[in-house]
Amino acid sequence: MNFNDIKKMAKDMGLKTAGMKKIDLVRAIQRAENNIDCFGTERVETCHEDPCLWRIECLALNVKR
Repeated sequence: MNFNDIKKMAKDMGLKTAGMKKIDLVRAIQRAENNIDCFGTERVETCHEDPCLWRIECLALNVKR
């Protein structure tokens, strides 16, 4: 999902998005959905949230580290 799609999703949820980076936006969405705000963290190494909308990108971020 590209940055503008994520930003729109956040705005549609009533979240303030000004000046936020992609990782911060995704984490804000995760919190708003009452999920763990773990996108782009080390938690991906033990994550078993297969249906997570952000999983593929999160895994890719972990490989880049």
